[in-house]
Amino acid sequence: MIKGLPEKLKLLRTKCNLSQKEAASRLGISPSIVSSYETGERTPSAENLLALSRLYRCSTDYLLGNNIQSARIALDANGLTDAQIRALQALIETMKS
Repeated sequence: MIKGLPEKLKLLRTKCNLSQKEAASRLGISPSIVSSYETGERTPSAENLLALSRLYRCSTDYLLGNNIQSARIALDANGLTDAQIRALQALIETMKS
């Protein structure tokens, strides 16, 4: 078991306003598996860990405990042009300063 993973998974799922059944459906697994991840009875495979990070928009490092900061937000840039992505990056950097 990965220390802190069950708690993070449950917190992220609830922050996304998903039930275990909804999360399971999006992940292509059964609700009982989602439950077992959140109770620490099971540890997700590398493939499922990656799917969880995508679903909850956080890094796998965060889920694995390699990043002590809170989960970072991932932005879906699919469908954006390179120029639009650069504009978003510039806006984010401006907001940080």
